Amino acid sequence: MEFSLFGQQFSLFPIYLSLKVAGLSTLASLILGTLTARLLARRRSVCAAVIDSLCTLPMVLPPTVLGYYLILLLGRNGAFGPVLKELGLQFMFSWQGAVVAATVVVFPLIYKSAKTALEQVDANVEKAARTLGASEISVFFSISLPLAARGILSGSMLAFARGMGEFGATLMLAGNIPGKTQTLALAIYDAFQSGNDALAACLVILTSGICAVILITADYLLGGSR
Repeated sequence: MEFSLFGQQFSLFPIYLSLKVAGLSTLASLILGTLTARLLARRRSVCAAVIDSLCTLPMVLPPTVLGYYLILLLGRNGAFGPVLKELGLQFMFSWQGAVVAATVVVFPLIYKSAKTALEQVDANVEKAARTLGASEISVFFSISLPLAARGILSGSMLAFARGMGEFGATLMLAGNIPGKTQTLALAIYDAFQSGNDALAACLVILTSGICAVILITADYLLGGSR
């Protein structure tokens, strides 16, 4: 299916795939990032500092470096390649690989937001719940998580917007295959490389509009929660 913008025709697949990849990677990072933040929040040890650094590392590493690491781990000849093959999983040159790449890239955004939000929860309130017999799981879901929800939601929306524009790691792991692994960011790159500046400009405007709507929605939701 094709779409027309400013007289330019282009496929809707990159939009659909970008939304799909951003949504799934944000969901995976939301679960993993929040749980990891819960384990490391308020912990002061060398081990916790090392794990925190590793969780934050994808935020500062170049996307191509992340892509290279992912290939070493998940590629056909990578560390987990034979195991993945036995399980019937294929991440190289597939949309699933794009999700994995985006998840690694956006994970630190949610993790850091969740960790900061959880550390700002009043510890005395949590202690009071424990003295009344509440379990750690009950304290987390009934007290810590609701009080930290705004910060976690903010990080999730930023992660979704970042996932929409993920390029480097996705290109290396999933490739740039039209109709299969080509996201909006890759479609822009493809249009520019082929000399179709008009199409590239249209896709840039479209991507910017989608991300702006996401950020405005996040600000509205956070404002409403206040």
